[in-house]
Amino acid sequence: MASLKPITVHGHDSSANPWKVVMILEELGLPYNHIFVNIATIKDEPYTKLNPNGRVPTIEDPNTGITLWESGAIIEYLVETYDKEHKISSTSFPAKFHEKQFLHFQMSGQGPYYGQYAWFTRFHPEKVESAISRYEEQMFRVVGVLDKILEDKQYLVGDKISYADISFIAWESTARMVFADKIDRFKGFKNYDAWYERIAARPSVKKVFQLRADAMAKSSH
Repeated sequence: MASLKPITVHGHDSSANPWKVVMILEELGLPYNHIFVNIATIKDEPYTKLNPNGRVPTIEDPNTGITLWESGAIIEYLVETYDKEHKISSTSFPAKFHEKQFLHFQMSGQGPYYGQYAWFTRFHPEKVESAISRYEEQMFRVVGVLDKILEDKQYLVGDKISYADISFIAWESTARMVFADKIDRFKGFKNYDAWYERIAARPSVKKVFQLRADAMAKSSH
């Protein structure tokens, strides 16, 4: 990987989705630069020339010339382009499709429900109890689904870690940090909690946790 030029990641210190991309970059040992986008101007040019949706993350890969947004698409791109040794991906049927299945479940289930729960508990101008209850219920429904799947299993697909596992960790670590009052409920899902701790202990993931903590501490000053 020494000959590769750094991939630019446009992200934000407190947003989970860019950090899940960074975890994949770290797992694959790819060089990258992480640029934090100003949320005040994220819906304006020049950033919207890269990402018309005005969200993070977006990547620019000078090695292939591609600009790409949507974290799930970015993860699939990085794995298909750079994981030649299949460190965190599979080539066999049906495992390679099950990995995609769980990545899509993260994008359609975990991310939106966790994000909406955070919005209605922390940022929405009015307290809407029905919305808070709805998204808390759905957040833990997703956890329950994964907890059942992980019974007697170390990883989501097969007997090795994959990008499918890693894709859930940024949001889960965010929830445990932001919703400390819910930590006992998260830990009550024993299979899920053991799996989370297993992935969180990986050197690459621990490094990203520290990078994020440092970035958030810096932005608070």
